[in-house]
Amino acid sequence: MINYELELETLEIELLLEAVFRYYGYDFRNYAPASLKRRVWNAIQAEGLTTVSGLQDKVLHHRDCLERFLLMLSVNVTAMFRDPSFYLALRHVVVPLLKTYPFIRIWHAGCSTGEEIYSMAILLQEEGLYDRCRIYATDMNEAVLKQAKAGIFALDRMQDYTQNYQQAGGKRSFSEYYTSGYEHVIFSSSLKRNLVFSQHNLVGDGPFNEFNLIVCRNVLIYFNKILQERVQTLFYKSLSRFGILGLGRQESLKFISYYQDYEELVGCEKLYRKIS
Repeated sequence: MINYELELETLEIELLLEAVFRYYGYDFRNYAPASLKRRVWNAIQAEGLTTVSGLQDKVLHHRDCLERFLLMLSVNVTAMFRDPSFYLALRHVVVPLLKTYPFIRIWHAGCSTGEEIYSMAILLQEEGLYDRCRIYATDMNEAVLKQAKAGIFALDRMQDYTQNYQQAGGKRSFSEYYTSGYEHVIFSSSLKRNLVFSQHNLVGDGPFNEFNLIVCRNVLIYFNKILQERVQTLFYKSLSRFGILGLGRQESLKFISYYQDYEELVGCEKLYRKIS
């Protein structure tokens, strides 16, 4: 039996995403459907609306509504030294490879509010590499980029972040990297000097440099296979030969056309090296 309400909802969501793409250039048309649908309805409720078409009207006529909609669709779950074993693998396996380069370019794609960017900067500083690194931190969302650039985070998260840091092989006292006050902390300006924050849309924008390391963790799981392939093409073109790609635990290069062009460095941490 045909479910006409479900068909109508699907059509409305498709029209909404097409309109956002055509008018603003943000392409969500190949995001994983279940997660996307849930986020669209969260946005509808947050705007005090009742239909997808009502959301489309408001998004197209009010730029501030678009900004809120982008925040709803963006996945901004992050933490400092998230998955500590990943950073431990970076220290023991990736850092020795990076030390062979006179200058190192790193791209952190989908950097969100920046916790993992500062984690990378701390790790590189402790390993004596930060002074010859440039870290490009990109996200499609301008609002979260502003937060990342500020380097200000909630004080009540520092206990968890300290534990992550220690498990990730941290070599100092974590509190040395920030100053606290008024329920927040601000990270040291020395960690920011080689960071470049810029807006970049993985779905629609192309390569902008050649990198020795690309980190994009827990982003691709929200894309369908078509979009994953497109983004992996972007990463392949952006990596130097023997460049390293780091993905999230639930992500993989398997079933991607470039799979044979990489070798696994640390399989369980989804670290790969480009070999051709």
